[in-house]
Amino acid sequence: MRTIFAILVLCLAGGASLLLRRRQSDAPAQVRGAVPFQLNLKDFSCTDKKWLVAVFTSSTCDACRDVAAKARVLESNEVAVEIVDFLEMRDLHARYQIDSVPTTVIADVEGVVRFATVGPLTATDLWAALAKCRDPNVLSDVPPCRDDNHGD
Repeated sequence: MRTIFAILVLCLAGGASLLLRRRQSDAPAQVRGAVPFQLNLKDFSCTDKKWLVAVFTSSTCDACRDVAAKARVLESNEVAVEIVDFLEMRDLHARYQIDSVPTTVIADVEGVVRFATVGPLTATDLWAALAKCRDPNVLSDVPPCRDDNHGD
């Protein structure tokens, strides 16, 4: 009798567990994805270069550290790279309504955003995006932005 009761309790517990898993499925990460269309270059330390790669990050974010490291490699005579950490520069995150990190933005000398994406990206994608911004004919098969709010 005890064995039957124990089996019945185990079956009920297993059934309840399956039911709860179905009802509370893991939701995918929600990326809001607000990206700016224009940057005021005076908000950044490097205003004398033709291009600005701004990576909005948080020091608590592993993906942010990865994107920031990839972006730093792009620094050159024509390209400034600025890492905008949330804990250090909350005002810039608020001013540009950055609600997800990492957010990577490439802006021209006038501050017009030519590329923006939210989330991690590969070094290849970042290099290709900068190349396309600098010369739109170089990589005609690379989309200018992953965000539907931006275009050529």
